Amino acid sequence: MPNKLTGDVKAMVVGALAGVGGTEYLMRQAEENPNAFLSLVGRVMPLQVTGEGGGALRIEVVTGVARAHDDDD
Repeated sequence: MPNKLTGDVKAMVVGALAGVGGTEYLMRQAEENPNAFLSLVGRVMPLQVTGEGGGALRIEVVTGVARAHDDDD
C-alpha cells in the first residue's frame, strides 16, 4: 500500500505542475525563487552520476584551441 500511495502522490504533484504551466512555471520559479528551485533540483537529480553503461564518467573539455600531441613528432 505505501508504494501505491507514493505513486498516487507523485501523480498528483505531476498533475498540479501541469495545471500551473509545467516547464514555464518551473522556469519562472528558478528566477523568482532560486533557493527553493535549487533545493528541488537537488532532490530530483541523481545522487551519483555515472558514465555510459554505468562506468566511469568521461569529461571532455573543448576549448577550440589545437593541442600538440607528443606522437606527432
